[in-house]
Amino acid sequence: MNLKHVVIVGAGFGGIRVAKVLARSDIKVTVIDKRNYHLFQPLLYQVSTAGLSVDDIAYPVRAILSNFPNVHFHMDEVINVDFAKQCVIGNMGSVDYDYLVLAPGGMTNYFGMESVAKHSYGLKNLDEAVSIRNHVLRKFEEAAFEENPDRQKALLTFVIVGGGPTGVESAGALSELIYHVMAKEYHNIDFTQVRIVLIEASDKLLAAMPQDLGEATRDILSEKNIEVRLNVQVADYNGEQLTLTGGETIQTHTVIWAAGVRAADLLDKLPVRQGHLCRAVVNEYLQLPEHPEVFVIGDASHFEQNGRPLPMIAPVAIQQADVAATNILNRINGKPLQRFVFKSVGNMATIGRNAAVVHIGNIKLKGFFAWLLWSVIHIWRLIDFRNRTVVFMKWIWDYLFYERAVRIITRQ
Repeated sequence: MNLKHVVIVGAGFGGIRVAKVLARSDIKVTVIDKRNYHLFQPLLYQVSTAGLSVDDIAYPVRAILSNFPNVHFHMDEVINVDFAKQCVIGNMGSVDYDYLVLAPGGMTNYFGMESVAKHSYGLKNLDEAVSIRNHVLRKFEEAAFEENPDRQKALLTFVIVGGGPTGVESAGALSELIYHVMAKEYHNIDFTQVRIVLIEASDKLLAAMPQDLGEATRDILSEKNIEVRLNVQVADYNGEQLTLTGGETIQTHTVIWAAGVRAADLLDKLPVRQGHLCRAVVNEYLQLPEHPEVFVIGDASHFEQNGRPLPMIAPVAIQQADVAATNILNRINGKPLQRFVFKSVGNMATIGRNAAVVHIGNIKLKGFFAWLLWSVIHIWRLIDFRNRTVVFMKWIWDYLFYERAVRIITRQ
């Protein structure tokens, strides 16, 4: 029997979810990704701040799909798609499809500032997270033996750009790493010289949350010795000096860029209509209008609801994956397609030990209980039992002893 072949580009939340749904049907499925692991991105900042190891939040794609004999994995970077011939083109060859799901995810958006892109650190993948960890640790090693006070202060100044969940969580975790762990070990550094600055271009933190939770977040960050700057934009960065609009400068060797995200650049090469943040515009069934056999989900999909494009978050990708998989099966079986409607599951962000903010429906929480809820949900969402157990034990150890063992400067 000639089975229909579904190709899924991307092994993120959306791509893996589609594969698992289709695995229960009599269909051949191929997942293509340039990396051989699925990454739990919400905890990526904990790798960058030495809280977790890379294998705590990543899991091999082949292991995830090992129980599904009709699902195959192909490690390759997709460089183009020929819609007319219905084939995906990668560096290692091409793969034909009957149906295609594009879920390549997103990438850091530097808004055209090439110097910022060259000298700052993004936080979208494991390599970037490890690079940040190595860099931060190395700056302290350099500062410990730096005799020039101005240069030492620059080495100990850390700027995080972007007041969304990634920026807020990174700032909080970096503060705890520095003041609760490293302060005990670097005896010849004056930690009053350390400066952590969180820059946000708008007038509030965590824009998706109610105003009072954003203000509570700012207060908690301030208590953690983090300088919060609102209504401030970055103009340039050369690796040692950050220039803000208006001319103000900050001498720093570390800028972590969490200020923007856009769809993966694969979409720039395809003949598709792109909307906000370079995402492919889809119809109510998540199809490309000109190619109904092609579905686009997750960060790569521009889908508007209530007049606004949906945010680039994991719950959107997962819910879109369910609808895309259902619609592929419906097309194969000649059934009507299902319209996509996103159901919000709320927003949450942690700001460090005993501190988080949660907004779910009419429920608003902050402080310890919000942090506890955030912790439980994130541990449960990890894809493997081993990961959940290891992360839980590391969090308990860190909570009790303020100890982070992943402070290793690697060759990367």
